[in-house]
Amino acid sequence: MAENWTLHTSPGAANDPVFVGVGEIRTGRFPERGFVEALTRVAILALKDAGMVPRDIDTILLIPNLHSAADQADLVFSRMVEELGIHGSCKSSYMVHSGGSTSDNAVRAAHGLIAAGHAQNVLVLQCERWGSADLNEMITMLSKNGIPGEWELPTGIQFNAIGAMITRRYMHASGSTPEEMAAICVTLRNWANLNENAMFYEKPLTVERVLSSQMVADPLHAFECPPMADGACAFVVTSTENAKKRGIGHAVRLAGSGGCVSHYCLSQEPDQAVLGWPLAAERAWNQSGWGPQDADLLEIYDSYAAVTAIALEGIGIAPKGEGARWIAAGNGDPGGRLPLNTNGGLLSAGHTGVGGGTALLVEGIRQLLHRAPPKRQIEECRRAIIGGTGGSYMDAQVLLLERTKLGA
Repeated sequence: MAENWTLHTSPGAANDPVFVGVGEIRTGRFPERGFVEALTRVAILALKDAGMVPRDIDTILLIPNLHSAADQADLVFSRMVEELGIHGSCKSSYMVHSGGSTSDNAVRAAHGLIAAGHAQNVLVLQCERWGSADLNEMITMLSKNGIPGEWELPTGIQFNAIGAMITRRYMHASGSTPEEMAAICVTLRNWANLNENAMFYEKPLTVERVLSSQMVADPLHAFECPPMADGACAFVVTSTENAKKRGIGHAVRLAGSGGCVSHYCLSQEPDQAVLGWPLAAERAWNQSGWGPQDADLLEIYDSYAAVTAIALEGIGIAPKGEGARWIAAGNGDPGGRLPLNTNGGLLSAGHTGVGGGTALLVEGIRQLLHRAPPKRQIEECRRAIIGGTGGSYMDAQVLLLERTKLGA
């Protein structure tokens, strides 16, 4: 049985942290778009969405990039405080980093700061330029970073190979077919076709095309590997009390949070077809008071299709061994029973490095605020499951978000 940790805030409490605004710009390859320019644009968009101006922000949490040490150094040394014109009034600017699960941990950091009274309005910022970065440098980075130099790097392991091993193990354990795995990519593309900010907007995909694309790392074809992209997004967190004072009628709160760090070396993961999802989900359910049957949408990390299928089983959405078939049956599609990755996910909206999970989180918040474009807004959605994972799928992180009414 998982430990029954509890959140130290309750719905409607003055210090209960809530999400009140999001910002995002187009994902793809935009070499002419500057790094700081993109961060500033999404910051202003998120603030406008929240009904705020830069001077309202007292804390900035930064999600790092992997494309440039120089750009990252600028962030560490408070570049964005000055760009937003809040030097002097901003109390703190710092970085949170855990790879693809960074957004989950940034939420926890913002939640703790506000609940404890250390911050009033927190702006979380992310930008990545994987699509425009030097390709050779990106290949080197994805072939070395986070892969144990003593034990796994000498064998030629890199991230597509890691994705391939997890996929092969999952297919063996579940009996899933190549067609079922490819269908997950098609579901994500169906959502991307509704998202004007997605890298593959209005670019339809079929199972046949996925399976006829170039083999990259058996059994993964090119369309089953995440496309590197430029992108940026942001969100604003404040307290329930502050939101009410601003006349905000509805917001999104964190109902539960659970995580499990299961390994560093992939070879030390006891079962690559399970990973840390069951324990992470149980910890989150224990906090929230609701379960998988209560969710209205899913935003689950999808750098490879198998990662998402495994997560759905561990979270309790699909029976063990049925994750890929659950998606292939159309359950997560537009109009399906439980919408999955409504922005198109990493595989079709674009993989923005550490920000891939942030984009899914931002989409979940947007949906619960009922501010998505009409063609992809999930009608009357109230609860969302957010799932993130980092590195060689070293951890599983689950956030349970719910829409809350703040007005009288």
